[in-house]
Amino acid sequence: MSEVKLLFQGHGSLRIVTGENKVIYIDPFAGSGYDLPADLILTTHDHYDHVCLDLIKSRTADCRVIMHKEALKTKNYDLGYVKVRAVQAGNNKNHSIRKCVGYVLTFGDGKKLYVSGDTSTTDEMKTLAADEIDYAFFCCDGIYNMDLDEAAECAKTVGAKHNIPYHIVDAKDPSHFSMERAERFNAPNRLILQPGEELTIK
Repeated sequence: MSEVKLLFQGHGSLRIVTGENKVIYIDPFAGSGYDLPADLILTTHDHYDHVCLDLIKSRTADCRVIMHKEALKTKNYDLGYVKVRAVQAGNNKNHSIRKCVGYVLTFGDGKKLYVSGDTSTTDEMKTLAADEIDYAFFCCDGIYNMDLDEAAECAKTVGAKHNIPYHIVDAKDPSHFSMERAERFNAPNRLILQPGEELTIK
């Protein structure tokens, strides 16, 4: 089985190619890299900067689209090549905890990825340490969601092996990134990805 490859497209947008060569998109909006046919599309909530599904021009015949509204009701999915679990997200004035989700993805090789979605601290984060997550993405724009300090505290709570800041600036910022802010994400085992950078999950 090949290793899992993750492309950080910018803002809250991720593309993952699993060891089985299945393609997963999460919160399509920013950057490039939407050319691979989708096997799975996930959204965390309904704000415009997370639901640009039209960017994904090609989908496999059995492509699964799991929108946040469905994930709030059916929290667990086993698609063979990945297990998806919806977890709490939101919990601030801009994002209702009743309308948003984050995701924990478990790949075929057992590696685990946590994507916070747009959020502030949630009660469920305390339980995620038991998952022994390998890589975790934490939003930290400090405008619509938690700021860098709160995100770093959440990272300590979740206890992932690698903690990555994302959703760092306002969605209207064309760069979708700030290295200065990323470097102020004072989480243990911090890992900084810039838009367009690929990561091997191992």
